[in-house]
Amino acid sequence: MPELLRDIASRLRAFVGNRRYATRHMTRLSVAVSLLDERPRAYPAALEGHTRDLSACGLAVVLPAIRIGERYLTGDTHVLRITLRLPAAAVQIHGITARYERLGEDDTDTGYLLGVRIKEMSDKDRALFEEYLRTLKT
Repeated sequence: MPELLRDIASRLRAFVGNRRYATRHMTRLSVAVSLLDERPRAYPAALEGHTRDLSACGLAVVLPAIRIGERYLTGDTHVLRITLRLPAAAVQIHGITARYERLGEDDTDTGYLLGVRIKEMSDKDRALFEEYLRTLKT
């Protein structure tokens, strides 16, 4: 049922308009996503995926699954560690999943789309990230 509601909200957003404030830039970059904790694990430490779009305050990430091992990537208590591979360097982002939806038959990608709100970045990584965003505006 929750996935049906998210799908309806997503489709409604296309008709009514988008409430996002930061400019989104459509771009496809490789990412590795893991949970920010140091528990011993018997499963892969990260999922590989790619971005769909980026903004100064968030990014949309396409991943093949919604969980790593037995732990879900969603929820406001789960902080994600995202390694975003920019053309010049890789940057580390800590973020919270703001929304997610399963990609359907109409989408070109398969898996899950996660909308991630950026929570924290180092000053160096933030500078590299913002410099990359400026190159997308031109």
